[in-house]
Amino acid sequence: MTSLKNELKVISETTLDHYNRNADDFWAGTRDHDVSQNISALIRHLSGESPFSILDFGCGPGRDLITFTQQGHKATGLEGSHALAALARKHSGCDVWEQDFLALDLPNSHFDGVFANASLFHVPSVELPSVLKALHATLKGDGVLFSSNPRGNNQEGWNRSRYGAYHDLESWRGYLHEAGFSELEHYYRPEGLPLEQQPWLASVWRKVR
Repeated sequence: MTSLKNELKVISETTLDHYNRNADDFWAGTRDHDVSQNISALIRHLSGESPFSILDFGCGPGRDLITFTQQGHKATGLEGSHALAALARKHSGCDVWEQDFLALDLPNSHFDGVFANASLFHVPSVELPSVLKALHATLKGDGVLFSSNPRGNNQEGWNRSRYGAYHDLESWRGYLHEAGFSELEHYYRPEGLPLEQQPWLASVWRKVR
């Protein structure tokens, strides 16, 4: 147990250190990425009337917080990297909670939706059930979780100084179903390319129990 705890500590600290050291470059390299397909996939499945309360899980330097706010929603960021969290506050003006993904402290039944774009793949598979349980609990009764992750064949490990877990669709479904979510849709990105040229698996899930 101690060995696993130490290993998880190294994974978190090393991955976050990568983002802390490269925060400005990360903003420059991702600020113009078009993820409107993903944002629309979350919003169209939310119940009730807009504006919605949305947690941008792994918000990075704040690109999508800006979009949600411009659409009139109440967006809150969550980011493990202190450098990225600072940029997100500066760029978006939103509240940004600085929390390690492996040590979450979230309010119960608070958000209409959780937007986890290119973030959950950093969670080691051994910890993924706990993280999904926390996201499930912070959603309102029929809340919606969006996720987009680089897909793979269920391998995980280091990509230079970042840790990643690369699930296929069936593996990802298993984790989400076990956590109490029902699938609404999934698709691969970027749009309009053959499957072998679509490295991202996007999926949308409703809290059901």
